[in-house]
Amino acid sequence: MTSVHFYHNAKDPLGLVCELVGNAHRSGRKAVVVSPDTALAQQLDHRLWTADPGSFIPHVMNDSPLAAETPIIIALAGEKEWQHTDLLFNLATELPAACERFRMLIEIVGPGESERAPARARWRHYKQQQFPLKAFDAERRMAL
Repeated sequence: MTSVHFYHNAKDPLGLVCELVGNAHRSGRKAVVVSPDTALAQQLDHRLWTADPGSFIPHVMNDSPLAAETPIIIALAGEKEWQHTDLLFNLATELPAACERFRMLIEIVGPGESERAPARARWRHYKQQQFPLKAFDAERRMAL
């Protein structure tokens, strides 16, 4: 069953995703990052190239012919087919499609009410589906 981790109060959601994706990659895990739109996906692409000058985080967009062999995929909200089923990072406000196929879903929630309100609805949905839930404060890096 998919376990769901919420990281609340992320002042820099892209920075947090880059850090967590980097950790996952170094551990040999594969991940999909869902972006709400193309502009944020492009910002994430750029940040993954520049996040840590001493390391390389191989990533491509979901529609790339190299997606099946690349450990990190950047997808857009609404896309339903991905090559990986290990980690799913959600930056979008809506429920990610087919999230139950993943071992773990990581929800990144910013500090604004426009991000918190949809996150509460997603939490309720996951709870109704009986997914194991955990919440963390993104800034203090501690369980809530």
